[in-house]
Formats: sequence, structure tokens, C-alpha cells
Amino acid sequence: MNAIGENFGWIEIVVFAAVALGFGLWQLRSINAEIARDKAKKQAENPDD
Repeated sequence: MNAIGENFGWIEIVVFAAVALGFGLWQLRSINAEIARDKAKKQAENPDD
């Protein structure tokens, strides 16, 4: 148990880093999709631009 207990800190760091990285990538994908929708909407409203 002691060997496992010594690694709990690293396990926690890896788990929370993976969650934070996943959340960040999800935010990036979400914002990029929203920007693409806004560009398409603007282009549809003003096709001469």
C-alpha cells in the first residue's frame, strides 16, 4: 500500500491535467465552431462582401 500511496500525488496530477486539457480543447472547438457559424451567417447576409 505504501508504494501506491506514494504515487497518489502523480495520479491526481495526471487525472486533473487530463480533465483540464479536455475542457480546454472542448472550449477551443466550441469557439471555433461558433466563429465559423458567425462567418457563414455574415456571408449569407452580405454576399457581395
